[in-house]
Amino acid sequence: MRFMMLMIPKGYESAAPGAMPEAEAVAAMMKYNEALKDAGVLITLEGLHPPSMGARVSFPGGKPVVTDGPFAESKEVLGGYWMIDVASRDAAIEWAKRCPAGPNETIEIRQVQEMSDFPADVQEAAAGFEEMQGGSRS
Repeated sequence: MRFMMLMIPKGYESAAPGAMPEAEAVAAMMKYNEALKDAGVLITLEGLHPPSMGARVSFPGGKPVVTDGPFAESKEVLGGYWMIDVASRDAAIEWAKRCPAGPNETIEIRQVQEMSDFPADVQEAAAGFEEMQGGSRS
């Protein structure tokens, strides 16, 4: 089962453009990332720049509207993510518990929807989706 572990660092919603983590925190996180890799569960991982460098596209009335960051109304934003492949939700939670996160950080765990989760008509409507994923799935 594939799971996303979403890192939600409190305060990141108002971080200045170009804000970077401390080298010590990155070193600790790299050890954790190596453990995920060595266990054979890591699919991919990425860190994200602060929302002050991003943009949002919303669709009020069906038309796209672009809003540049930061997003003052946001209470939680993503700082990065891991995609892992483990046997169960409990296994994903165990991996999240091992993360060297700080007291201002939360990891949200979400299971990835697999094509087999959908009814036949939705699978038919999504024909070709798995090929679009570029072979990232096993």
